[in-house]
Amino acid sequence: MFIEKIEKDNLLISLQKIIGIVERKQTLPILSNVLIEKTESNIRFIATDLEIQISTQFSDPNQTSPDTAITVAAKKLLEILRVLPEASKVTLDINENRLLVKVNKSKFSLQTLPAQDFPKVLETLEQALKIQIEQGKLKKLFGMVQYAMAQQDIRYYLKGVLLVIDGSFLKLVATDGHRLAYVISKLDQEYPKREIILPRKTVNELIRLLADTEEKITFELAENQVRMTFSDIILISKVIDGKFPDYERVIPSYTNQLTLNRIEILQALQCAATLSNEQFRGVRFVLTENNLRIISNNSEQEEAQEDMEIDYQGTALDVGFNVNYLMDGLNSTASQTVVLSFGDSNSSVLITIPGNEEFKYVVMPMRI
Repeated sequence: MFIEKIEKDNLLISLQKIIGIVERKQTLPILSNVLIEKTESNIRFIATDLEIQISTQFSDPNQTSPDTAITVAAKKLLEILRVLPEASKVTLDINENRLLVKVNKSKFSLQTLPAQDFPKVLETLEQALKIQIEQGKLKKLFGMVQYAMAQQDIRYYLKGVLLVIDGSFLKLVATDGHRLAYVISKLDQEYPKREIILPRKTVNELIRLLADTEEKITFELAENQVRMTFSDIILISKVIDGKFPDYERVIPSYTNQLTLNRIEILQALQCAATLSNEQFRGVRFVLTENNLRIISNNSEQEEAQEDMEIDYQGTALDVGFNVNYLMDGLNSTASQTVVLSFGDSNSSVLITIPGNEEFKYVVMPMRI
């Protein structure tokens, strides 16, 4: 007997926490498995893709069977646990190279691979810088920049978020070369300066797993690796080895500004987007005194036009942008109003929050 009559929800919740990095199709079959370790009354789940490792554990003082470990297909076990009746008691039994999952009169037999073959990530955290920040706060900050990460780009250093510790400030920056999102937040004490690039997959897992609470997450930042400890989770990740662009040079300072209701400009962009070119997703901003006209058209010569009355006495402009990029930035903040700052008809737009220097979002212009 491996694990005796344990609450189904304890197994299911633990498995759901680590399942995000498990892929069905792997070059190494064992990477599709979860490592389950029983040590005294503690039961630990570990998953890895060789770049990231997530582990979580819970305790059950009623466990009396000998300590052991096994690996089993993570997604198959998850599917089994999901369909079991609520409040079920589950028994896991190892029989040669099989894991038997028993619940009442149901029994499932799953293939296993040896625990000793599971490739745990080697921790290399020498001279790591340790910081702490509230989980809910960090989740919000990541949400304000993550959409600007590059997806398919040969510049691998863009496929993540730059995390900068600078004295008593934390900065997060993401860019795909067409737009840049930046957010800064105060920490509770001063730290030595440190910069790392967190991979896209790590960022997405953090956003999924972080709780909307004031409970702290502990970061240990080393040169090639970072370990994050929060709630009952330990996430270890490689960092991207590369030189992130000089983001401070990209953020402009413009004098042509207008303040808009965030929901109203979002709705106007959504309307214009309905007839924008499906491939390029372009819209034109035509700025004149006290009026903003948003225009889109497509290859069928169809056109949408939205007019907004605004308080604007700056330079008249006609400039194009990717409408999805604009909406991404506007959706990333809950502010009631936003400030749009412009240079000329060949310049980017800077989106900020009134009276708040923490968030900056830059979108490059496009020809329409």
